[in-house]
Amino acid sequence: MKKIFTLLAIAGLFSLQSCTVVDDTVYVDNNTISEVFEVNASFNSTNNYSRFIQLNPAIFPSDVVLVYRLSGVSQGKDIWKLLPETYYFNDGTRDFGYNFDYTRTDVSVFMVGNDLQSVSTDFRLNQVLRIVIVPASFSTSINKNSLADVMAALKLDETQIQKIDF
Repeated sequence: MKKIFTLLAIAGLFSLQSCTVVDDTVYVDNNTISEVFEVNASFNSTNNYSRFIQLNPAIFPSDVVLVYRLSGVSQGKDIWKLLPETYYFNDGTRDFGYNFDYTRTDVSVFMVGNDLQSVSTDFRLNQVLRIVIVPASFSTSINKNSLADVMAALKLDETQIQKIDF
C-alpha cells in the first residue's frame, strides 16, 4: 500500500507541475505614428486662460497625449516640465498651475487657480508647449517626466518637431 501511495504521490507531483516561460522580448511596432508639435501660447482673460489645439488627423483611440512646458534654460539646454504643473504660495496653498485634457481630435491646455490675472506675465504670456502623441505600446514603458527620454524612445529628434503658428 505504501508503494502505491508513494507512486501516486510522485505521479501527482509530475502531473501538477506547470511550465513557466519568462519572455523579456520587447516588441516594437514599426508602424506607430509618433508626433511632436510645438505651440506658442499666451494665457489671458480673453481666451479664458486656455489654448485649444486641433489635431488633424485624429489620433488613435489608444494613443496617449503628453504636454510639456518650456520652463527655462540651464547651461544652454531647454528645461521641459510635464503637465500638470502646479505652483504654490509660501504657505503651501496652490497659487496657480497648468493642466490639459485631450480627445482624439484636440488638446486643450489651460491654467488653473483663483486669481489668474495676478499671475506674473512671465508665466502667462509667450509660453512654449510641446505636445507629444505617444502610441499606446510605448506609454507604459517610457519615462514620461523627461521629454528627452520620450523623444529618444520614440526615435524622434528636434528636426521632426512640427511648429504650429496660429
